[in-house]
Amino acid sequence: MIKFGPSGNSLSFYAAGYAHTEQSAAFVRGLGLDCFEYSFGRGVRMSEAKARSVGAAFAAEGVEISVHAPYYINFANPAEESAENSYRYVLESGRALRAMGGERCVFHSATQGKLPREEAVRLTEERLKELCARIYAEGLQDLRFCPETMGKIAQIGTLEEVVRFCKIDPVFLPAVDFGHLNAREQGSLVTEQDYLDRLSYLIAELGYERVKHFHVHFSKIQYGGKGEIRHLTFEDTQYGPEFAPLAAALVKLRLEPYIVSESAGTQAEDALAMKRLYEAALQAARG
Repeated sequence: MIKFGPSGNSLSFYAAGYAHTEQSAAFVRGLGLDCFEYSFGRGVRMSEAKARSVGAAFAAEGVEISVHAPYYINFANPAEESAENSYRYVLESGRALRAMGGERCVFHSATQGKLPREEAVRLTEERLKELCARIYAEGLQDLRFCPETMGKIAQIGTLEEVVRFCKIDPVFLPAVDFGHLNAREQGSLVTEQDYLDRLSYLIAELGYERVKHFHVHFSKIQYGGKGEIRHLTFEDTQYGPEFAPLAAALVKLRLEPYIVSESAGTQAEDALAMKRLYEAALQAARG
């Protein structure tokens, strides 16, 4: 059940002469990958007909599709107009996701802004309760909306904060971006035990069945004192994290997440590299 795939199209997709999202399905499947994340980062500007066309192409190839909601979401902004826009961005993404036939919508929860941290987190939590009510009102509760761990220290999205939000309702599933965690925690993810600690915390707080198929983003990320600076590729040797220790931890805990590569331009190739590392860890565990 574990799945690997890219976030968006890699440079190699365009170099091969492809241009349309429908073509991404066969491209991804041709590499031996299993999933694909479509980004609505700049807004949901896809018609329902286009969404259904994209979904049909991915279904034909047996590749699962997820979406990333617009980047403008900020449930900690005190302004009610901002909150209403954030609700709309998530719900628009959910509607498009349904038309595509996918199940997972990843979103950024908030930025701290000028509020004290706990006040910003508490406001975000209350707004996510309202979002949950609206998700049910629209009949979208069969989908999974995934608050993401964030890479900049000023953003709301520590692992603990994401778990807190996911406790609101099962409609929320954690999206753990290990590159973001490593960046905001200044290089904290090095060993298998580092990953086991985070994964065991997730299981203890949310339960094994819920965490078994959680959402993962992974890439190497350059960081500084304020956290994330920019995404890198697996060729980078200065910044982490490395995927092999995570692969070993996933095998040990029998977790089978949906893993999306967010490398800068080589996301399809790095997704395949992660799949091979996982298969090697699985083979090693079996002896």
